Amino acid sequence: MADIQLYDATLRDGMGGGGMSLTAEEKLRVVQALDALGVHMIEAGFPASNPKEQRLFELLAEQDLHAAEVVAFGMTRRRGVDADGDQGLRVLAECFAPVCTLVGKTSVLHVEKVVRASREENLRMIGDSVAFLVRAGKRVLFDAEHFFDGLALEAGYALDCLRAARDAGAERLVLCDTNGGSLPPQIRAAFAIVGEALGPAPLGIHTHDDSGCAVANTLAGVEAGATQVQGTINGIGERTGNANLVTIIADLQLKMGHQLLPAERLARLTETAHFVDELLNRAPDPAQPYVGKHAFAHKAGMHAAGVRTDAQTFEHVDPAVVGNDRDVLISELSGRGAIVEKAAGAGIKLPAEVSDAFTRRVVERVKELEHQGFQFEAADGSFELLMRKEAGEYEPLFRLESWRVLVEKRADGKVETEATVKIWLGGERFVRTAEGNGPVNALDNALRDAIVEIHPHLRDIELVNFKVRILDERKGTGAVTRVLIDASDGHDVWGSIGVSENLIAASWDALVDSLEYGMQPGRATAPKAQVRAPGTVQGTSL
Repeated sequence: MADIQLYDATLRDGMGGGGMSLTAEEKLRVVQALDALGVHMIEAGFPASNPKEQRLFELLAEQDLHAAEVVAFGMTRRRGVDADGDQGLRVLAECFAPVCTLVGKTSVLHVEKVVRASREENLRMIGDSVAFLVRAGKRVLFDAEHFFDGLALEAGYALDCLRAARDAGAERLVLCDTNGGSLPPQIRAAFAIVGEALGPAPLGIHTHDDSGCAVANTLAGVEAGATQVQGTINGIGERTGNANLVTIIADLQLKMGHQLLPAERLARLTETAHFVDELLNRAPDPAQPYVGKHAFAHKAGMHAAGVRTDAQTFEHVDPAVVGNDRDVLISELSGRGAIVEKAAGAGIKLPAEVSDAFTRRVVERVKELEHQGFQFEAADGSFELLMRKEAGEYEPLFRLESWRVLVEKRADGKVETEATVKIWLGGERFVRTAEGNGPVNALDNALRDAIVEIHPHLRDIELVNFKVRILDERKGTGAVTRVLIDASDGHDVWGSIGVSENLIAASWDALVDSLEYGMQPGRATAPKAQVRAPGTVQGTSL
């Protein structure tokens, strides 16, 4: 049994964040992913607040979860209404969820100015609501809203609110930093006051990140006696977000010695975090602790060399423990060891006597190109081609004679794009013209039409992401443009890059690199399963 209970609020509190929205079916997929991770309680929301939530609870009622319990969320009864006459409480009592979380006011400021009830009435609202659900056979958690602010404003009343919930049968009291303005010392002090006033009551901690301390406050709460932690996947939530449950899980288990998840489930942490971001159509934060793409990425030469010697020199945990991977980034800061490691990974074998010269050439070439605006951290395909060129192992896919793009906008508003490419391949000249819904799409169509008969594998390589960045905004439309393309053959995803003052020329260079990398040794036999990465641009107008 875990000594700390994991409570996820992604589907309710997390949806309060700007731009956050999931269908009922998507929320069900999140529940399934959290259950597979091993989360103990999943707050699904209020069962009848809207048709979407009603549909979600219908779907959840049919699910057979292995690790998680579904929690229904609601508020204490309305002012002046008996608990058994409160429609919201009746919905909670009648739903299938075995656990209900009730939120109630514990700050006199909110009691007087938001609820507009007397202090005594608010205490009765808490006690009556908890007791009603307990009589209905529910296990009840009490979310003490604005507790830390309320404790600072009038401690005696905030504690009375906790007593009202406890005495009515709540199995756990959750202290909430609803405005997110507390700091760890305040959290510790508050838990000490509650412990002294209420004795050994089961406590939980729920924090928001408005002061940047949501995770730290949660850990401080655990140190002070909380046995349940609440948070959201990737810290999504209203304003600046909730406590990031992903980071909390890793910190508690890997740093503080709490046993929360079996090793094989902890290894799903990265996968789960990215899955939720993808459903929300968000790009995963590359700098997110533990699960970010750059969490175990090493760029400086000294760091990369240290990790090769002993990973503990620059890594605080083994990335595999949380399902992440180590990476060595290539830039003007890279040392020769990073180049050697990348070359070995690409299967480039060099005699010892030429290895040093090769790495020097690659490093210098990278420095030169990054000065022009290239960036190889996200363009692993282009970087491998660069290494092959310097190693003398590069064979171009074709020889370009010319390409041309025509874009015509008609009086009726319709825009047509046509591209023509002229290339030499296998001693034969190919001329192909194709239409597309944008210049890059048209060029891609024309180029593939010219070469797929000789290289059929290229049919399976698809553009799955396309990013454009202006490198010097002061030059306006004449600025240098960087284009990054992600491509996939259904098995792997790789990046390529192009830089030019001409957007279409930069796109062409990145497009060609993406196809040439796809034809490198060992890639033609890759599985052909269809994939789509976040930000898919199949059919892009570019």
